[in-house]
Amino acid sequence: MRFLHAADLHIDSPLRGLNRFEGAPVARLRSATRQALTRLVDLALDEEVDFVLIAGDLYDRDWQDFHTGLFVREQMVRLGRAGLRVFIVQGNHDAQGVISRQLPWPDNVKVFSSRSAETVKLDELRVAIHGHSFPDREVPEDLVPAYPMAVPGYVNIGLLHTSLTGAEGHDTYAPTSLDTLRSKGYDYWALGHVHARQVVCDEPRVVYPGNLQGRHARETGPKGCELVTVAGGKLDATFVPLDVVRWHQVDVVLNPSHSLDALPRVVGEALQAAVTAAGGERLHAMRVRLTGETPLHTHEARQPGTLAAAVQAAAQDLADADVWIEKVQLALRSPVDRAQLAQRTDALGELVRWVDDLAAEPQALASFGQPVLAEVLDKLPAELRQALMREAADDVPQWEDAGAMLALLKDAEATLLAHLNVGEAQP
Repeated sequence: MRFLHAADLHIDSPLRGLNRFEGAPVARLRSATRQALTRLVDLALDEEVDFVLIAGDLYDRDWQDFHTGLFVREQMVRLGRAGLRVFIVQGNHDAQGVISRQLPWPDNVKVFSSRSAETVKLDELRVAIHGHSFPDREVPEDLVPAYPMAVPGYVNIGLLHTSLTGAEGHDTYAPTSLDTLRSKGYDYWALGHVHARQVVCDEPRVVYPGNLQGRHARETGPKGCELVTVAGGKLDATFVPLDVVRWHQVDVVLNPSHSLDALPRVVGEALQAAVTAAGGERLHAMRVRLTGETPLHTHEARQPGTLAAAVQAAAQDLADADVWIEKVQLALRSPVDRAQLAQRTDALGELVRWVDDLAAEPQALASFGQPVLAEVLDKLPAELRQALMREAADDVPQWEDAGAMLALLKDAEATLLAHLNVGEAQP
């Protein structure tokens, strides 16, 4: 007996803010969740599995129109025509109280009740599947105690959308513990909600497969589903990547010997290594972070955008690789003797000493930076400010983040030193 376990498909997730990025493959990114579902169905058909489990958040939110639901239904029909059943629990994003539009599911799809836990027995396979959908987006209580005990003589599978005891970056929904899961006597817990794959426990097997398709730069690495085989009373599981867009965080360390002419080669090697390691035919969305001590920091301060352009050039030079540079982040230092500068008695020395004092006192830095940043943001039109905070959260300085404030301070110092011709750039 074999089955697929997927979760957090977030079909037609809006992916706001893509238009901010010149040259972004907007259409491909916005269709990625649909293509990943198509790959899931293809895999189920190719592997001739017995059924498919979806552990919540099939949808991202209420549909704008019926096209989203019709696309998903079409994929379920493909499975039904091959005799494959699909079992779904609804999570916080696609709960009964969130999805208002309705389409009748094909006969091969079972969506578990949101009122109480249910059990479906597949007698021909000796499998019992237990599930409970979310009635609404907010589910603060533990749903597991209401799940029935394991059916004797069957392979028992629990289908659940949950944060367990908490997960970084995820809100708390239907919290429960590993001990509570174990108490039911199930062989496999098919979990959803956490977007990074995680094998919580081997006996019984408790797994988050992660989301089927990464949707932004914080959801890096392979995304896909679990292919589970049960034979002779033993369970074997394999992760299968299905993402059509792979998100990467690529760190490139620069040193004083790197020139601007050499930068595309250095970056290109790092990008190629990431593509090669990922394998497969897909679009690679790269967030590149340049670090280290280099005169190029001074060059960038004098001509902002120079290093980002060099990174883009490196991506263009890659052969047989489909790469999009989503963002270039700079965490560089100029090779200047700041200790020597701090000994000077002129305005330059005063600047360096002032920066050192602020850097040593996070509270002083916050007190200085908060009103300055607040003043800048307040000058933006209300609509633009709201859009910026919603769609470009990663780009908006967070004054409660000491590290972000320190990075801004260092960048400002580098810009001033560059314009004062302190530290020579080596293009």
